[in-house]
Amino acid sequence: MNNINPKYIDHTLLKAFATKDDIKKLCEEAKEYGFKSVCVNPANVKLAKELLKDSDVLVCTVIGFPLGANTMDVKWAETVDAINEGADEIDMVINIGKAKEHDYKYIEHEIAGVVGCSGGRTVKVIIETCYLTDEEKIEVCKAATKAGANFVKTSTGFGSGGATEEDVRLMKETVSKINENMEVKASGGVRTNYDAAVMVAAGATRIGTSNGVSIVGGDK
Repeated sequence: MNNINPKYIDHTLLKAFATKDDIKKLCEEAKEYGFKSVCVNPANVKLAKELLKDSDVLVCTVIGFPLGANTMDVKWAETVDAINEGADEIDMVINIGKAKEHDYKYIEHEIAGVVGCSGGRTVKVIIETCYLTDEEKIEVCKAATKAGANFVKTSTGFGSGGATEEDVRLMKETVSKINENMEVKASGGVRTNYDAAVMVAAGATRIGTSNGVSIVGGDK
């Protein structure tokens, strides 16, 4: 078994039917195993923040999720609201249609707006790789880097595919040419210790998963 640093894990629960008890369980596990963050829907940010107040586990939330088709103004307003609720990190979905139109200036502008509204907090940009060609992935990664984001992220987990080793490597190579401090988050279909190890070897420094406990060897 490969030892995965728990601080690489964003312990994730983004299902529409997540209850208060589900969020409590998520936060308890995150504290027990020392994960970097919990990633929850915006309506659950305040609760997660309260549950994690005596720990170093961060609260991450999603913006424009899962389709990315909200207007820029809505994404920016969502970001402000999430920060006011206590979010420490922001995972935003790009306008995927604009990526398919190759309108990368639009994408750079909307990302820059979220970054500006984040108050210096970590911003991860979900590019939903399953819908993009390699060239589109490269151009979107460039836009995210130029816009001042901290991470590019493979997937929402709600699309037709998730993270792949090839995509993580391509994304890492692309952003590193512009900003060596830019990072990659692998998310979507990362379910096992082996899956996570492959993503880390390809260049990921954060893993979004609902299987964090088993990945770090906590399953009994």
